[in-house]
Amino acid sequence: MTATWKITTRKAMIVATALVVGLATAPAPSGAAEGDARTTVTDQPGAPGMMLKRFEELTGQPVGDLERVLAIDAGGRHLPVDQLAALVTGEEIDDVKVLGTMPGTRDLLDTTMADLADGVHDGRGDSGTATSSLLFANSAPGGREWCLTMCIASGKTVWECIQARLGVGQILTLDLSGDTTVQGTKAAFERANGVAINGPYAVETLIGDVEPSAEDIETLVDGKDVDSLRRVATLEGPDSGWALAEIAEKSGVTYAKTKLHLFTFRLPILGKILVVCVSQDDGKTWKCSARQWSGF
Repeated sequence: MTATWKITTRKAMIVATALVVGLATAPAPSGAAEGDARTTVTDQPGAPGMMLKRFEELTGQPVGDLERVLAIDAGGRHLPVDQLAALVTGEEIDDVKVLGTMPGTRDLLDTTMADLADGVHDGRGDSGTATSSLLFANSAPGGREWCLTMCIASGKTVWECIQARLGVGQILTLDLSGDTTVQGTKAAFERANGVAINGPYAVETLIGDVEPSAEDIETLVDGKDVDSLRRVATLEGPDSGWALAEIAEKSGVTYAKTKLHLFTFRLPILGKILVVCVSQDDGKTWKCSARQWSGF
């Protein structure tokens, strides 16, 4: 074990990185994404069990029984879900070294992360590599399976690691008619991504004199302001039956060359998701955009 690993573990930088398989509709406790999720797990006796309990609290779902733990070295790379799932089943992945596989027992939950980092549960925490990761494979109630990896030499919070692992990437844009309701807009994005979202909790109306560019839309989706657009109204808890074409009037906005609506949804575990809907034909048609996510 390197000196960096020893310093890192003693400074409580062992954090959970969530990668969930088959947990697509797990609800997150209210405020978890911005509050309880921002936690770390100190590497001490019982840290693995504490980490699983913390994740259970964040998702609101039982994590089930620990089947096995793998210590792997991927050179510090973030592996996609299919590769992690393959490792759990014993397949080989290019440029990934499996340091050891340990059957899931109560003893593993009561030890330290450092003890498991080299793939051998022997009560010693002085081996492994600087880029070791631990992959916990659990069998959840109802036949679901999921796996959870631990960032070994990382100073990130649980929440930062979760965001890094959940595959949120390119902008997804859907064309909707003006009579599409708020509920219909939500359902369209749920179908496109295969995962349930909560809300919307609010909708902001923005206006401008020019058509927003793709870069402008991406900026808005990321929660930032665009100089050419003004936020002129906010409605908390918009009615799910309102049509997109009605929202401006409901917000007291009568006319603008370009109208946008910025919806705030929440995705379980990941947190706030912004959906931007823009119309330039007085509400007859809308282009609605959000960050695409790969689900869990």
